[in-house]
Amino acid sequence: MRFELHCHSTCSDGTEHPDQVAARAAMRGVAVFALTDHDTCAGSAVTVPGARVLRAVEMSCDHGGRTIHVLAYDAGTRADGWAALEARLDAVRTARINRLRVMAAKLEHRGVRIDIDALLAAAAERAVGRPDLARAMVASGAATSMKDAFARHLYDGGPVDVPHHALPITEALALGTAAGAAMSLAHPATYDELSVHIVKTYRDAGLTGIEAFAGGYDARERARWLSVADKLGLTATGGSDWHGPDEATFQPGVDLPDDRSAALLAWLGL
Repeated sequence: MRFELHCHSTCSDGTEHPDQVAARAAMRGVAVFALTDHDTCAGSAVTVPGARVLRAVEMSCDHGGRTIHVLAYDAGTRADGWAALEARLDAVRTARINRLRVMAAKLEHRGVRIDIDALLAAAAERAVGRPDLARAMVASGAATSMKDAFARHLYDGGPVDVPHHALPITEALALGTAAGAAMSLAHPATYDELSVHIVKTYRDAGLTGIEAFAGGYDARERARWLSVADKLGLTATGGSDWHGPDEATFQPGVDLPDDRSAALLAWLGL
């Protein structure tokens, strides 16, 4: 069965409108679909012909000073709890906007002027972050590339950096549990061995899935994380982490074998 449980749209850092992402998923024959924009469910009310669609979100969580991404899927059992989760994420997005304003002010002190009001207006409801500042710097000629903008100004601990107070992972999991959400660790290879520690530590707090079928994973990488899932009694989830058509190496949708598909459907409450 083909799943797409991790993809992004213009509601966060993707390049296509939610309806366009949904259309691509339909063309790919996706049977279960969830748009998982960063810290927002704004685009979740899409339809994918022939597919079951879930409301979902990719939460940016703090674990010991490192940002960890947790995917949460709405099982449809606790509407009040999910509303509380979205309200908390709204507060996180507001904090992110305030952070960007302070960083823009610091850039101006360094001789780089960014029209932050115009940047935020163009973003509309989309979640914003340092990449938006980097793109604006490139557009204004203040940087030769996004890499250059980060290397000279925007890097962690750099001259314009402002600490980002992400949602503590314990709070995120508590909110997800109260919402009746099924929650999975996104792209575990990104965190390597730390992923094993995270799922061991937080499995009993609701982190009961791990994205073993992630976009771009080869057979060896999938086998590695399937082994972790089986040893720890976790459900293997799957999604491409697709952000737009410029990612030519893969497309929306990942295929799971029958036994893994059945386990994933049961985990999602479908």
